[in-house]
Amino acid sequence: MKLKAAFMFIAPEANHSKHKTVVDTPNVTLTVVGVDNYQEAEQVAIELAEEGITAIELCAAFGIEGTAIVNKAVKGKAVVGAVRFDSHPGFNYKSGDDMF
Repeated sequence: MKLKAAFMFIAPEANHSKHKTVVDTPNVTLTVVGVDNYQEAEQVAIELAEEGITAIELCAAFGIEGTAIVNKAVKGKAVVGAVRFDSHPGFNYKSGDDMF
């Protein structure tokens, strides 16, 4: 069975409607989507899970709290993982938890 997965990144002024693409390989269909903040991430995660995506990986800008928000939002319909930086270079070495 083909894996339907997503990678979600967070960046100021990202818009999930415009900043989204799908990479389709023989074994994985990967949706890559950008969001502006944790609130948008929560909404997008719910939509992704409803579309049948069963694995969501979050970029390193999501802190522990942001990861928990997304995980709670999908209610077990997808597993949630995260790339980790304690301080993200794209956010002046802060965690998304400090910004959002």
